[in-house]
Amino acid sequence: MSAVFKTIEAGFEPMTEHHLDEVLVAERAAYAHPWTRGNFSDSLRSGYHAQLLVAGETLIGYYVAMKGVDEVHLLNITVAPQFQGQGWGRVMLDALGLWSRSQGAQWLWLEVRVGNTRAQKVYEHYGYRRVGERRNYYPAGGGKREDAIVMSYKL
Repeated sequence: MSAVFKTIEAGFEPMTEHHLDEVLVAERAAYAHPWTRGNFSDSLRSGYHAQLLVAGETLIGYYVAMKGVDEVHLLNITVAPQFQGQGWGRVMLDALGLWSRSQGAQWLWLEVRVGNTRAQKVYEHYGYRRVGERRNYYPAGGGKREDAIVMSYKL
């Protein structure tokens, strides 16, 4: 019996305001507390590095990162739910790492929800290390807040 594999050819393109309707559909499907249009618009106006991972007209995922002096802070990385578990998160982390190195960054930083163990495992497998915690960092249901784990990756 032979296995049949579906190959998807994908590539990156810059995120613009024009893409935000589609980005927001994926963002809302992926998270209980999604970023707002304003969060994305502010990031784009601020000149943050925002990239889409697409296959033709299909949005696979995206990330938004802020460049610092010798570091890059990953603000949002999302794989659309229908593409999760297929390795696309690692593809985006690879692209972010390449871009960050080209900008002279030595470190990548991010926060992840304490309750998002799936993402934590992806980051740890990639090589990120836990370096701290931010108390009450993320909004949670019922007016509560959730802690964040701070992680870093040496480029």
